[in-house]
Amino acid sequence: MKNIITQFSRIFVGILFIISGLIKLNDPIGFSYKLAEYFSEPVFNIPFFVPFALGIALFLVILEVVLGIMLLIGYKTKFTIWSLLILIVLFTFLTFYSAYFNVVKDCGCFGDALKLTPWQSFTKDIVLLFFILILFFNKKLVKPLFSNNIQNIVIYASIVLSSLMGVWVLNHLPLIDFRPYKVGNNIQKGMRIPDGAEKSVVEMVFIYKVGGVDKEFTEKDLMSIPEGAVFVDRKDKVITEGYVPPIHDFTMEKDGSDYKDEFLEEPKLMLITAYDLVKADHSGMAKMEKLNQEAKAKGYKVVAMTASLPEEIAAAKKQFGLTFDFYFCDAITVKTIERANPSIVLLEKGTIKQKVHHNDISDLQF
Repeated sequence: MKNIITQFSRIFVGILFIISGLIKLNDPIGFSYKLAEYFSEPVFNIPFFVPFALGIALFLVILEVVLGIMLLIGYKTKFTIWSLLILIVLFTFLTFYSAYFNVVKDCGCFGDALKLTPWQSFTKDIVLLFFILILFFNKKLVKPLFSNNIQNIVIYASIVLSSLMGVWVLNHLPLIDFRPYKVGNNIQKGMRIPDGAEKSVVEMVFIYKVGGVDKEFTEKDLMSIPEGAVFVDRKDKVITEGYVPPIHDFTMEKDGSDYKDEFLEEPKLMLITAYDLVKADHSGMAKMEKLNQEAKAKGYKVVAMTASLPEEIAAAKKQFGLTFDFYFCDAITVKTIERANPSIVLLEKGTIKQKVHHNDISDLQF
């Protein structure tokens, strides 16, 4: 019986680590954004790790895949199980911290393929920890499946193939797009809220400085605010979150107006996305004006989306000789549309027809 439970744990943990790792390896940039969120000031306040978020993300996802394979084939059992235990303890701490302090809404455990709430992520890690502890206390029952030479070949091949996959998606596109802006999706439909959808319950919280200390008061407490209290701020506290459409923060703003409804009706729209023009790839930006002229010759309306400041937009237009207009959109949204900085999206009345990395402009089909 002990052996059956151990072997089940081995298969369950191994497969789950491989699946989780491959999903994130499909989109390591997305996972790096999640790590950067953990490193940020409001969470762990270790911003010096942010520049290394992508490297750490790649290391972790490749490690997940390789450890899963190592467990399944019984390679270096003691090292493998100890590594899995350390990794799951780290993940469990992160998901508990996220859930308890409500700081990171989605841990990114399964990328955009499967969204989990913080408490769901924590529960998942507790279950994994349980099965890894079974493996830890029954290490002798985890036997190698193949000879040493074959085991070594399998592990080295998994490291090489995982690394190649990581390099490929960084320089092109995710092999599978799980985001709401994938090819074939219509942006207008993604923004709609169905009739009868559950609405969020929001409570207004007022912050007053009382005796030099900031204190929170609800609407019911307003009559009991002490004399001399000084108003500081007001915030909305979500009690129950209602239905949130897959696309809920898409804007195309310029000079105080939002042009998204107008542009999403265009039969031929080429959208150039660059969430940060200062950090944008120079070789990619240098291709954009030529692409702009080619697209216009094919009857396309060409616009760009960015979260950069007006002076940064002006500097980029001057540096790269860009003649198309830029419209503002939140950086998170632009990063969600496409990971490359810059990248190109072709739309037909709001429906995404094609997306390409700036390295793959020759693949565009006007």
